[in-house]
Amino acid sequence: MSSPPPAVPRVITVVGPTAAGKSDLGVALARHLGGEVINADSMQLYRGMDIGTAKLTPAERQGVPHHLLDVWDVTVTASVAEYQRMARAVIDRLLSQGRTPVLVGGSGLYVRGAVDALEFPGTDPAVRARLEAELAELGPEALHARLAAADPGAGRAILPGNGRRIVRALEVIELTGRPFTANLPGPDPVYDTLQIGVAVERPELDERITRRVDRMWAAGLVEEVRELERAGLREGLTASRALGYQQILAALAGECTEEEARAATVRATKRFARRQDSWFRRDPRVCWLSGAADRRENLPERALALLERAVTA
Repeated sequence: MSSPPPAVPRVITVVGPTAAGKSDLGVALARHLGGEVINADSMQLYRGMDIGTAKLTPAERQGVPHHLLDVWDVTVTASVAEYQRMARAVIDRLLSQGRTPVLVGGSGLYVRGAVDALEFPGTDPAVRARLEAELAELGPEALHARLAAADPGAGRAILPGNGRRIVRALEVIELTGRPFTANLPGPDPVYDTLQIGVAVERPELDERITRRVDRMWAAGLVEEVRELERAGLREGLTASRALGYQQILAALAGECTEEEARAATVRATKRFARRQDSWFRRDPRVCWLSGAADRRENLPERALALLERAVTA
């Protein structure tokens, strides 16, 4: 008995490292398919964090509706489970209207949470408070060493300085009795999805990142951070850790110069792009396309060819 033909993709994701060209491709695909874009960048969910997250301007969106931008105040702690709920609500509504959802972003866990059958463990206020107290007393490096011993995979995936994520991983381990990474099972899709990855070779990507950070500084990122600081950015456990924002907050506190903050932002963004690339490369469902400068012009056509092949397979 022959197996049934593969389902036609109903949801498109555009993933890959920062500065690869995902946002423009997402707009082009949505325009061609009569679809709408759903943001899958964790920091673009925050109101006012525009320049430093490379959020597309209304003009750059070219009339394509964009969802899940400017959802949270900067004082709100990000929740993948909450994002999952919001993203699936938008996806289901668009599908019911005959529109194609195009998820665009480099936050790997957010993408998987939207399109895969992932369940996120709850939280225990007492456990969380104890771990946060230990973080304040011992520092993130000490807790990271504990995490690496309990779950080497999580230790590799989470930076030693990212106290918030370290605390969450240790909390999940304590509550579930399993490694943090064990709570991320293999692919179990909720939707028929075509996942498109945009790849750029490291030297070119590093150059793009440097130029992007320079443009952000010229566009007024420091002033954006000043305004958000008045809105409570320093108290935001998630938003205050965003690339560029964290470094500028340090400069505003007198811990470094603005030029040192800019250089630190470039270095941190390059490291982050490598982690993003590694995350998405582990998923065999991602179909990779080159986003190199000499191939960017026909990137939408190549992406649509992938969709056509999926439809006719």
